[in-house]
Order: sequence, then structure tokens, then C-alpha cells
Amino acid sequence: MATFSAPPQPIKTPRHFNKYRRPLLQKLSRIRYVYCLAGIMASAARTIRIGYVPEHYLTPLHLALRSPAVSSLPFKISLQPFPSGTGHMITSLRENEIDIGIGLTEGWVAGLAGKQQAQKDPASDGYKVVGHWVDTPLRWAIVTGRNRDAINAVQDLNDGRVGVSRPGSGSHIMSFVLSQQQGWNADSLTSVPLGPFPDLRNGVTGSGPNSTQADQPSAEFFMWEHFTTKPYFHPTAQKPQPPLKKIGEIFTPWPSWMIVASTPAFPSPAGDDDLQKLFQLLDQGIKDFDADSAQVVKLLGTGELGCTYGEEDAVEWLRDVRFTTNGARGVDAKVVENVVNILKVAGVIDSSMANDAAIERVIGIRR
Repeated sequence: MATFSAPPQPIKTPRHFNKYRRPLLQKLSRIRYVYCLAGIMASAARTIRIGYVPEHYLTPLHLALRSPAVSSLPFKISLQPFPSGTGHMITSLRENEIDIGIGLTEGWVAGLAGKQQAQKDPASDGYKVVGHWVDTPLRWAIVTGRNRDAINAVQDLNDGRVGVSRPGSGSHIMSFVLSQQQGWNADSLTSVPLGPFPDLRNGVTGSGPNSTQADQPSAEFFMWEHFTTKPYFHPTAQKPQPPLKKIGEIFTPWPSWMIVASTPAFPSPAGDDDLQKLFQLLDQGIKDFDADSAQVVKLLGTGELGCTYGEEDAVEWLRDVRFTTNGARGVDAKVVENVVNILKVAGVIDSSMANDAAIERVIGIRR
């Protein structure tokens, strides 16, 4: 005869346990949610895109990104070089291609308060000046082609063509300052947009990378940062006949480099925590720069930063340059007002524009 065993009986949970079971499950669910949310937030951390000109003035930026503090930031950082300069960065800021720019003071100010932009809705400005980078002026070399025998001094440039990287760039704005300092009419120079540094060089020599014979030069001269230009005008044993000749120089009558922030990315820059943390990182980069000049000279000679400078030039530059010592965050309204006044005389900013209106349009964080 077959025998059957009774089915197993379910284990009965003590009645008093049920009153703890539901709260425990709810707590576990909340913990899982928090960890899941943290994972999503970590994977979706914002990336702050920084535009910069690949020159020696950006060495502290590269040092900042080598700091251990980078790993604890609540955001990522990506760098985007702009060999053609500040004017190109202005375009990229307005097209939402970068979030931060470190560039030339005159370019930033003219891009916001200059005659053309001042007629537009401020909502189209795209950026504000939020930080100070370099205290000292920029030294611009004024150069032409070595074989331009009719051009030997700055006085020979009046009513000529000046090569500029882009409209609104530092090389463009400084041509107006040059005219003002020389006592020429504001429109005495014809600006010819040529592009980045190699194209500017070709523009005054009448040659190009693929040229088999010399073409007609498209500009009489251009202006570019002295040490970046020096290898192309300074004769050496290896290059006794460089393609350019230096006929003068001009210094910016203001601190040379400032920091801007995209208004869509940072609509309230003064209270933005991420921007504050970024400024702290940049301050650390400047401290590291000031602490070890030998490291800076060595680094500038390697080409790792997208630019290469010989030891002699690096040492000479370090002797004169001063990065901000009061923290990168914020801009002094008096500094901006001085830039505005000079650009008014140079014809870049309309003289009828009130200084207060220009300053309000330019500055995003005041000191």
C-alpha cells in the first residue's frame, strides 16, 4: 500500500515580527534608492569646458590640473585650445562650445561693450568677465616680412593693412590702440582677418606652406605676443634669416589676461559653488607656478603645454610676469573702467556709452 507524507507546513512568522518587517523593507528600499541616485549623479557629473590660448601665460592652468585636488572636484574638466585667440573663444562661448575662457582683457571687454555688440540685446552677450588672471601688461611684437624693404619703423605702417586673427580678437583691438598711441585716425588701418599665427606670418611674407613662389602679401604687419613671435624674427646660428622682422612693440595699458564664464552655463556666477571650486583650483595652480620657477622653465621647454619656449626666453618672461596674488575670483570695476576709457579713445567703444553701463555689461563677479 502506497504511503503519502503530508506537505510541508509553512513556517509561521511570529506575529510580533511583522510590525518590524515593513519598516525594515522600507528602510532598505530607501538605502537602495540613495545608492542608485548617487551612482547616477556620479556618472552624470557635469564637465566644465575651459577654452584657452596655448601660450606660456596658461602654465598655471596646466599646473592646476596636475594638482591632487582635481580628484575631489564634483565636476570634470576638459581643455580646448584656441590657437587663433580670444575672438574665437568669444564665438565658441556664444555657440555653447565652451563654458570658461581665459583670454585677453581687451578682447573680452570689446566683445561685450564694443560698438557692434552694445547695440544688441544683452541676452546675446553669451558671457561675463568673472575673474582676474594676470596683473602685468602683455608685450606685443609689431612685425612684418623680412623682405619688406619699405617697412622699417612703426611710422611706415600708417594707412596700411594690419593682419588680425579674427574680428574682435586681441590682435584686432590692439590695432586701434596702436593708432591712438601714434596719433593716427581711428580708421587709418585696414584690418585683414587672416586666421591663426601661421596664417598671420604668411600674410606679411606673401608665402604659404604649399607655395612654390612668393605671392603678394595680404597685410603690411601684424601684432602678436613677443616671446611667441621671437623665433620668427630673431636671427640665430641655425636660422640667420628668419621670415619676419620686428619693427616695434606695444604694451597693453591694462592687466593682460582675464577669465570669463558662459552665462547659460553660469547664470548666477557670484553664487555658483562649482565656479567657486574652480577658482580655488586655479589659485592653487598660480601658487604652484610661483613656488617653482625652475619647474616652469623646464616645462615650457618640453612642448607638453602646446607651446615651446627656450630657457633664455622663459627666464626673461618669468622675470616680468605677475599672476594675480589676490585670488582669481572677481574683477575690479576700476580696472575695467580704465580699459573702457582707453577703448573709447581708440574708437572701439562708443564714446556716448556711459561707463557704468559698460561696466555692468562686462562684469559678472565684482571684487
